[in-house]
Amino acid sequence: MFTEQVRVIVFDTTLRDGEQSPGCSMNHQEKLRLAHQLDRLGVDVIEAGFPIASDGDFEAVKAVATVIRRPIIAGLARACRPDIERAWEALKTAARPRIHVFLATSDIHLKHKLRMSRQECLAQARESVAFAKSLCDDVEFSPEDATRTDPEFLCQVLDAVIEAGATTLNIPDTVGYTVPAEFGELIATIRRRVKGIENVTISAHCHNDLGMAVANTMAAVAAGARQVECTINGIGERAGNASLEEIVMSMRVRHDRYPYETGIAGEHLFPASQMLSEITGVPVQPNKAITGRNAFAHEAGIHQDGVLKNPLTYEIMTPQSVGVPDSKLVLGKHSGRHALAIRCEQLGYQFDRRALDDIYRRFVRLADKIKHVEDHHLLELIRDTHKPASSATPLFEPLATAVAAAASASTQESHRPFPLAVEADTFGRPLPVLAEPAHEQQQEDYLWGV
Repeated sequence: MFTEQVRVIVFDTTLRDGEQSPGCSMNHQEKLRLAHQLDRLGVDVIEAGFPIASDGDFEAVKAVATVIRRPIIAGLARACRPDIERAWEALKTAARPRIHVFLATSDIHLKHKLRMSRQECLAQARESVAFAKSLCDDVEFSPEDATRTDPEFLCQVLDAVIEAGATTLNIPDTVGYTVPAEFGELIATIRRRVKGIENVTISAHCHNDLGMAVANTMAAVAAGARQVECTINGIGERAGNASLEEIVMSMRVRHDRYPYETGIAGEHLFPASQMLSEITGVPVQPNKAITGRNAFAHEAGIHQDGVLKNPLTYEIMTPQSVGVPDSKLVLGKHSGRHALAIRCEQLGYQFDRRALDDIYRRFVRLADKIKHVEDHHLLELIRDTHKPASSATPLFEPLATAVAAAASASTQESHRPFPLAVEADTFGRPLPVLAEPAHEQQQEDYLWGV
């Protein structure tokens, strides 16, 4: 029986909240360049900036609104007329503009930051949304620090802004305070108690201060939120925002648990990650899920052996599904004979078992000292250990210039993992490998993987 898939709106705030990450500011042209990539990626909403913040941010939002036509373009505004007017001035040329109004609602923010009462907050939220609605049909409202706001008062504020014309209610975990079960309960409470909630979209905006931004976002979606606010690489204030790529791939890989669809083109995730890193100069942490350089890299012998036989043994998604060219095997002290033999073949040498054992022992000692064994290291080790004529069958004769080039490239990029052979499709066609290894070889590879 056909079941209609639930569609989740992806609201990308890399250009606004992401840019607020220390060291990640972007100029006009950089924002426009990344906005084009976000458009290719398929995000539904691009929050282009905070127009009142500076003339530069105003011009950037205006440029994105003018040039990028498919997605909704949003601009952030505090709950006051000057901010809302400035946002509309920047957005009015957009094909699909949205004014995003926010106002803190937690007692700690009302007392120490805004110095206003709950009733004053309620009135300001209502008036600001009504004013934004008079300019733009699409108005989003965010009660800042919602997860530390008294739930009863939070529902009162949401009642008021729906009545004033808000079309999206965003529930921010502004300081990354909540946990998944708690956040899911809050979304469920809002769905039960807020008048007119069935006519608006509930959104989740989570920060990562306790490392649970993505988990909290997924809990909100499971509880009924239908918009997720996130950033490329999870950049943002302090510990960052929920990571767009992690949310999207969680839904795809675990569709049995999260039966939701997005409009994201997965093959553009890695290019978007790389472009953002290039623009900001902030590298992606190597062990970052989905887009980190180690996400599809394998060094442990048992992992390498498994991936060479069938990638499903250690990869729950294909690299190509997120735009990564291929898996990578890293030669290090945890690598096994299988991966070493494959790399020797790719460099032009096929060894018998005894010669490979000798090479392997020396390789492990070398890897203990230098961490990553590059191609030129391996070629030197082969030359120093064995005479090719007597111990190895050359598959082709490595050219001296190629060896020199490998050495030069390794000097410039000393930690680059080596790729699988181009002709080897690890997701369908088997690699050319040596004969099936003996049981003791498999056992030794396994021990190196522990």
